[in-house]
Amino acid sequence: MRYKDELDAAMEWLGTKPNTVFMGQAIGFSGHAISNTMAKVPQDKRVELPVFEELQMGIATGMALEGWVPVTCYPRFDFFILGLNQLVNHLDKIQDMSKGDMKPKVIIRVAVGSKLPFSAGPQHTQNHTEAMRQMLTEVNVIELTEPEQIFDAFCGAYNSDKSTLIIEHSEYYGTK
Repeated sequence: MRYKDELDAAMEWLGTKPNTVFMGQAIGFSGHAISNTMAKVPQDKRVELPVFEELQMGIATGMALEGWVPVTCYPRFDFFILGLNQLVNHLDKIQDMSKGDMKPKVIIRVAVGSKLPFSAGPQHTQNHTEAMRQMLTEVNVIELTEPEQIFDAFCGAYNSDKSTLIIEHSEYYGTK
């Protein structure tokens, strides 16, 4: 299967799980590449949010503490940086701060913006994967470079006892 088809299948599978909820900008309606992978996710499992990345990550963490598995989506890696306070200082550290009593599980989808057929500019196309690997100790970091990785990555994230940051490449949605 192709890159986008694998994303579609993974989202459909996650959408069948009773404890998942999908949140972000343009989740209920089309608006960017990630939203176009949600076609088979039930509408009642989607939470449309305004652009407030830090609060979005905080909401996802809180929902995870209550037993939900939020799939929180950020269409541009560059703007996901605004949510790093909640990711690095809270979600990634809660297990340590609670001496293992709290283990919230969030699946975080971020996309590196496409440079083809034209570049959206440096503030929309940077890849911060290595920086995330350096900063995070309890959150798994997975970069999806090939279609064959995708379904297993999302299944593994759902079945893990940890949160997972999954980095997609929107350029591959139409090329791989």
